[in-house]
Amino acid sequence: MTGPTAPPDRRFHAFVVDRAVAWPLEALAVLAGWRLWTGGSPAVGVTVAVVGVLAVVGAFAALLGVRGSSPGRALLDVRVVGADHGAPIGVAAALRRSVVLGLATVPTLGLGAASLAWTALADGSGRRRGWHDLRAGSVVVDVRPQPDVVEEAVEAPQPIVNLTALRLVPVEGRRRADRVEPPLQPAEPARPVDLRRAAPRWRVTADSGESVVVDGPTLVGRRPEPRPGEDVRHLVALPSHDMSLSKTHAALHVAADGVLVALDRGSTNGTVLVRGGVTRELPVGRPTTLLAGDRVRLGDRLLTVSVDD
Repeated sequence: MTGPTAPPDRRFHAFVVDRAVAWPLEALAVLAGWRLWTGGSPAVGVTVAVVGVLAVVGAFAALLGVRGSSPGRALLDVRVVGADHGAPIGVAAALRRSVVLGLATVPTLGLGAASLAWTALADGSGRRRGWHDLRAGSVVVDVRPQPDVVEEAVEAPQPIVNLTALRLVPVEGRRRADRVEPPLQPAEPARPVDLRRAAPRWRVTADSGESVVVDGPTLVGRRPEPRPGEDVRHLVALPSHDMSLSKTHAALHVAADGVLVALDRGSTNGTVLVRGGVTRELPVGRPTTLLAGDRVRLGDRLLTVSVDD
């Protein structure tokens, strides 16, 4: 089960739905234990409350470990899978993850959950793995169907036929022009024609003044870092006044056919292509062809694509 990294808003909404399902069930168990306690059976009351809460936690952990899902994640189309293998993480790892999340919510009045969310947003790999994911070896992915990227073909200008000039040519003249006279001398051997064209030299310029020639894999962000084993030619660090630019926001590279492509690296605020006044968001992890004159919005930064002469 693979897919791009799930965006923070969908993860948060899935978390809220899960808590809305789990907390009432746990509250019922605690309420039943309290009534038994006040009814003269304190030991039984404590046992019922503890067993009830553990049963809810265990059921969520089992569903997460075996299916990578939960009520909230199923509703929001996100899954928890192994960071290295993409399969469900197993019940034991899911239980560790659930316990960390549980201790970070109610006992800390939500401050622990906010801290875990911050560790996910600060993940330098761009995969948004918080401390709870690191402990469980997991990553949260988006399993919504990804739209196919339709590349826009640039049509070549069509030849123009001057019908008026053609009508003014006499019929005999057109017939003579249509006839092919045999050559008077042996024709020279045809020379091979080199159809190869020099690849364009793509340049990307930020509105903050930074400029780079994309002649190899290039990462752009506040403090971009390659993933382990990733071969990168350029690391382009851009300022971000409102921190809307992710640490490693997007990647650029030149494809085998010489075109420039860009892909979002799972950024927090997404990557937007502006072409001819029309905007569209780039899908996470899927390459999109760029053209000269395109502008690419990365948080509060704007990149302009050009070709050097």
